[in-house]
Amino acid sequence: MPEKYRVDARRVRVLQDGIRGDGPVIYWLSRDQRLHDNWALLHAQDLAIRDSRELYVVFCLQKLFLNASDRHFAFMIQGLREMAECLAENNIGFILLRGEPQRELTAYITAIDAHSLVTDFNPLKIKQRWQEQIADSVKVPFLEVDAHNIIPCWYASEKREYAAYTFRPKVNRLLPEFLTEFPRVEIHPYPENRRVSQVDWQATSREVTAEYIEDHRWPIPGEKQAKRELDNFVQNKLCNYDNKRNDPLEYAQSGLSPYFHFGQLSPQRAALAVSESKDVQPSKDAYLEELIVRRELSDNFCYYCHDYDSFDGFPDWARKSLDIHRADTRDYVYSEEQFVSSLTHEPLWNCCQKMLVESGRLHGYLRMYWAKKILEWSESPEEAMRIAILLNDTFAFDGRDPNGYTGIAWSIGGVHDRAWKERSVFGKIRYMNEKGCRRKFDVNRLLVTAQMINRLQ
Repeated sequence: MPEKYRVDARRVRVLQDGIRGDGPVIYWLSRDQRLHDNWALLHAQDLAIRDSRELYVVFCLQKLFLNASDRHFAFMIQGLREMAECLAENNIGFILLRGEPQRELTAYITAIDAHSLVTDFNPLKIKQRWQEQIADSVKVPFLEVDAHNIIPCWYASEKREYAAYTFRPKVNRLLPEFLTEFPRVEIHPYPENRRVSQVDWQATSREVTAEYIEDHRWPIPGEKQAKRELDNFVQNKLCNYDNKRNDPLEYAQSGLSPYFHFGQLSPQRAALAVSESKDVQPSKDAYLEELIVRRELSDNFCYYCHDYDSFDGFPDWARKSLDIHRADTRDYVYSEEQFVSSLTHEPLWNCCQKMLVESGRLHGYLRMYWAKKILEWSESPEEAMRIAILLNDTFAFDGRDPNGYTGIAWSIGGVHDRAWKERSVFGKIRYMNEKGCRRKFDVNRLLVTAQMINRLQ
């Protein structure tokens, strides 16, 4: 049993002081859907043990969430089911509420006279808005713990960073203090003494998905599978990451983004595993740059820029440049339906879109090209942002995520980038096209491989 708080106080923020109730400590689970390596859950347990209270994990399930599709709900629900079973083995209750958190969670906290409320950090404005509404409605202490970033977002920087080169020194200075091993969740010494309804997981799946969805092309959900995927990456792929990661035909990327997005794997666990690996240092450095600096820079952008999903979030130079070229003639302009259905004139873009629709994944280099072509073939940068976000959020397993919003804003609006040679439509936004892709990898082979895979489905 822990004798003191196991979580660095710098990871914890008080959203609201309040009066502790006589009921259990509540961990409002949102972004970090796992039992292990979860600073928010650990802090909630420390509070519960300190005051001899039960500990409940509460998740609020909504039928509609930022264009998420059936595949995303199916993936998430199976992961939550696994987590609930693991929580039960540790004497921690799991509660599934249905509906918007500001209504359902507030009512539940009041009904059970909760001791206090802990939640995990998410920089997206929908979660930040929910937190503000709940803080206005409940009287108990309300705490936020950054369980997703290795360095807490608000501690790594107090402002929106201009680019990776301004953010990297701050990360490197703080990393030794925060990249530490996790303590284990304890078997909770105060098991639930009130009835907690068992979740009917099949009925829950039917509520939010048209039917049970499973496809062998899609990732297998759950914390246990996430750990297997991490082990496979470190043992079999990491060695080639430095020189092969930008070639989609080499399959050198980690494939871990769905597990990071749904919180089934801690990025800190991945960083520890890679750091401890005996692989060549250039590959380790390249992966850790993407995992830590670039990924946490995305959280920084979304947290400090309310307009992360719109034209207004672009840097000044990019907005001015795009404004100058608004009236430029577009050789092609496609509708939303044409983009969704892969009906452009360019085979490589159509291939990328089909990959995204059919597998829920798209190689990182291809996703940059994919987004920049949407800018080139849309009526305006605003429309390009709308389309790119819609497609990414609807089809990608790692959609609706700071990485996705920031990556699209980089591709279309120059976020975290610099001005490049001026050209039609793009202005000074970095340009990408199929010829550039051909210099990086064998495009024809990619197209043939994708066609062969489609025939076998």
